[in-house]
Formats: sequence, structure tokens, C-alpha cells
Amino acid sequence: MSSAAQEQLQALLDREAIRECLYRYCRGIDRADEAALRSAYWEDATDCHGAWNGSAAGFIEQALQRLRGGGRRVHQVSNICIELHGELAAVESSFLALQAPAGATVQTLLCGRYVDRFERRRGEWRVAARTVVYDWIEERQRPELALGDEALFGKRQPVGRAAPDDAVYALLREVRAAAQMTC
Repeated sequence: MSSAAQEQLQALLDREAIRECLYRYCRGIDRADEAALRSAYWEDATDCHGAWNGSAAGFIEQALQRLRGGGRRVHQVSNICIELHGELAAVESSFLALQAPAGATVQTLLCGRYVDRFERRRGEWRVAARTVVYDWIEERQRPELALGDEALFGKRQPVGRAAPDDAVYALLREVRAAAQMTC
């Protein structure tokens, strides 16, 4: 394989690793999965996230307190633009976040962008510095949100849960166990 082809392949691998990191962050927030959240940031990372401006570790701590209180959240990222520069990358990702805290009857739609400096350390890409840019907010009264899951979702089961009770974690345990049995 030529040197140019190797560089192109490495760039593809780097971009995919960065995307996977962004997806882990979204799972971490939506499922209150502390391990997933922490794995998206370097230990010394910073995060300017609305009212929070400080360490990523501090952001995670205060976010988990709220997330573990329940409620519903959906975070999705798209339009991921990645500019690679060796061990550094400038990454802009559009996000859509739909949020309703536990017991609330207000639904908030947030749209914006994660403006991230990623760093590759020891072969792994993670966020080193994040600034959240807000482009849209919409709040709506939704009295039905106060209903329990059975009334709100009806036959649409199972519903999303926090880690480790969500269906995705059962699938991961099953697949991992099956993989170990084949080794």
C-alpha cells in the first residue's frame, strides 16, 4: 500500500473514531451512563455548556445529578465536520436535543452545535475542549408528560431507561457473553 493510501486510510479511521466518540457522548447523556460520558472526554478536558463553564468532569458530575432524577432525553448529532491536523482535530457537530425533566410538563427542544477540539492521545480520540453553541430553543407545554410510562406510551414498549436498565445494555451483555463463549 502506498504512503498516500495509508494516510487516507488513517484519516478515515480517525474520522470514524471521532464520530464514535460523539455517539458515546449522546448515549451517555440520554441513558445517564457515566462510563460512556467519561469516555468521551479527556480527564483534563473543558466544557462550556450553557450555564456550565469549567472542567468536563465537573459538567459530568452536575449533569448526572439531574439525569439520574429521571425524565426523558434524546440527543442526536449530524452534519459532523472534521478537520484533522495530526494529533488534533477541529470538529463541528450539529445536535438536536429534546428534553423533559422528571415530573415536568414542559418539553424543551434545543438545536445547536458542539464545537470541539479533539485530541488523539495514546492512539485514542476524545474531546479536549468543548463549546456548545445554541442556535434554536423551543419550549412547549405538554401536560401528558406527567403521566406514567404505561399511560404515555401504551403498547409502545419497552421504553427508554437509564443505564443499566435500558434494552441496549441487555443486548450488549448478551452479545458480549456469546462472543466470550466462542473464544
